[in-house]
Amino acid sequence: MAVGVLSDTSIKQMISAAEISADLPVIPEQIQPASLDLRLGTCAYRIRASFLAGPRTPVTDKLADFEMHRMDLTDGGVLEKGCVYLVPLMERLALPQTVTAVANAKSSTGRLDLLTRVITDEGVEFDRIPAGYTGPLYAEICPRSFSVLVRPGMRLNQIRFSAGQATLSDDVLKALHAAEPLVSGDAVIDHGLGFSVDLRPASGDLVGYRAKPHTGVIDLDKIGHYRASEFWEELRTTEGRIILDPGAFYILVSREAVTIPPDYAAEMAPYLAMVGEFRVHYAGFFDPGFGHGAAGGVGSRGVLEVRCHEAPFVLEHGQVVGRLVYEQMSQRPERLYGADLKSNYQGQGLKLAKHFVTD
Repeated sequence: MAVGVLSDTSIKQMISAAEISADLPVIPEQIQPASLDLRLGTCAYRIRASFLAGPRTPVTDKLADFEMHRMDLTDGGVLEKGCVYLVPLMERLALPQTVTAVANAKSSTGRLDLLTRVITDEGVEFDRIPAGYTGPLYAEICPRSFSVLVRPGMRLNQIRFSAGQATLSDDVLKALHAAEPLVSGDAVIDHGLGFSVDLRPASGDLVGYRAKPHTGVIDLDKIGHYRASEFWEELRTTEGRIILDPGAFYILVSREAVTIPPDYAAEMAPYLAMVGEFRVHYAGFFDPGFGHGAAGGVGSRGVLEVRCHEAPFVLEHGQVVGRLVYEQMSQRPERLYGADLKSNYQGQGLKLAKHFVTD
């Protein structure tokens, strides 16, 4: 098997080999260029606290200690803001000894401030699945800003598979950028490609949104249904800076337009804890073709999901807030993000989740 992130072709082969199996057959819509969407199962457990199973311990043993009550999701169930839930996923794995996996929230999930992480039997890390793992998958879900209505089969998480060391070194990344620019403007390359926040838009003064504290329930099946003004406050400034409030959730946008060439994928990662008391990512996978001309893109800016901690913090225009870690694909995918593939965020700028319409 070639080294790198496994493509849609390899994912289909894993399904055929029963290395990926499911309660209901995997559907084509789950298979992305470099990842697989994971589906919620039929029940959710309200739990007292987040947990990891730990060595030699199945999740069900820990669940017996922390379960408060069980919800049947068959006809839909509301996951309430501020509560923690564990949902068995439909998919399970039987990974080869040469393949590891990492999970992350899907883009729309992150933009709704849904903290969701995958855990496994005997797991010691969130979202990280070791080579050779055989067993079930679970999603831990904690709605932070909005209560949400979910049903079986909904796809809040995605999983990416890798063989060997796929991450590009800074030297290789610099060479790639020289051959094919990965970002508009100057490239800040330091353990990945740095990106900054845009607080001086080319037109107007709208720089972002802040989640309102008291809102209704969001049905995750309803696309383009909710008025943004009922859930979000607009952030406007002409000063090139905003002050983040502790505990508040923001949607901002990167100053740079980024590109993911067809033979690569990328993951958004925090920059440095020392730059400020805030977190700048929830959903972090960028598929091959994101913002790339081969997939109909002309560079796409990264939407930043920001939560401030501890103390108010001044965020300045152009401040570096995160980085993209580029990874080599094991082979070019059959389909690219945005090309012959329904892609809600190709060519994006500042944009809320697909559930909202702006007034």
